[in-house]
Amino acid sequence: MSLLANKRILLGVSGGIAAYKAAELVRLLRMKGMDVRVVMTRSAAEFVAPLTFQALSGQPVSLELMDAHAEAAMGHIDLARWAERIVIAPATADFIAKLRMGVADELLSAVCLAADAPIALAPAMNRAMWHNPATQDNVECLRNRGLTILGPMEGAQACGEIGLGRMMEPADVCTALAATFVSGILDGVSVLVTAGPTREAIDPVRYISNRSSGKMGYAVAAAAAEAGAEVTLVSGPVALSPPHVKAIVNVESAREMYQSVMERVASQAIYIGAAAVADYRPVAVKQKKMKKEAGRRQLILEKTDDILAAVAQLDDGPFTVGFAAETDNLEEYAQHKLQVKALDMIAANWVGRPGGGFDLDENSLTVFWPNGQKLLPMAPKKVVAKQLIELIAKRFHDNKR
Repeated sequence: MSLLANKRILLGVSGGIAAYKAAELVRLLRMKGMDVRVVMTRSAAEFVAPLTFQALSGQPVSLELMDAHAEAAMGHIDLARWAERIVIAPATADFIAKLRMGVADELLSAVCLAADAPIALAPAMNRAMWHNPATQDNVECLRNRGLTILGPMEGAQACGEIGLGRMMEPADVCTALAATFVSGILDGVSVLVTAGPTREAIDPVRYISNRSSGKMGYAVAAAAAEAGAEVTLVSGPVALSPPHVKAIVNVESAREMYQSVMERVASQAIYIGAAAVADYRPVAVKQKKMKKEAGRRQLILEKTDDILAAVAQLDDGPFTVGFAAETDNLEEYAQHKLQVKALDMIAANWVGRPGGGFDLDENSLTVFWPNGQKLLPMAPKKVVAKQLIELIAKRFHDNKR
């Protein structure tokens, strides 16, 4: 509480149905001791009454750019200078476009344009609007300017459709904001993260892969970056928005991931192998599509390179963290992998059970290291990732000492 007490957060609410979530965000920020002021667009006030935010924040809500009393003292400049952090939640496609273009035709966009404080956006919109090239171009432009993009999440939407576009849950937005006030536990540390599945070609059409979505690995990369690390992410094929990290290397096969990791790992202090790398690949890849025929067809497989073991065996190599996804005997298999591959730490999780695991937004990890272990209970993957990075940072610094 002492670290966050009286930290000044300006919450901007733009006009979308997710505006109701912003009320919960104000409550959570206030519970952490932060001083919150709310600026609403005119359309946002059509979804949630300003009085709601006034009651939750304990401060008057600002609505109009040309408010006679506020602007007499340059109110939009005062708000911009007051804020230590600005978060727009929800951030609609319209507001994102306006911010990218530098339009300042109402109070919230004018505050953002005048602000020196870091700005974070929690997008919320229909899935088609999110995937529209114009929106993606706007988001990428803002990310390159240094704005933080929180989400969006995948799930059911108010319009009845399902897909990316839901606003990140208020608790996760709150956690992300709170983390920016805490000194980086990995400041300046180089971290290499692998994430997602690999695809091992059978022919130009078919491949062998697994159920990994990459969500856990991407969350780990984002959490490491938030902790101050210089993160390089080597990613298999996923359908996720890229986290804000130093560099992203996209690969497809286990061989490509192995080569990308080994080319970079010598300069890294920490390696986190969160990717679900295929254990086997076809010995021979057909150059043309195999036609369907009667009877059985044999597919001969060979082992892929063990990236995690190769990194752990390097002389003067990085602090090495592995992952283990298990359907049974989780502790036994994870401990065996920790010892046989000479890892510094391993994070193990159940798969094939209700809740957590592949392609879901929540997970639980049991983390093992020599002579120690800790359970990270079921929570959103972004929260679990932050807890894991805190554990990794502690063990890493202890080992250096």
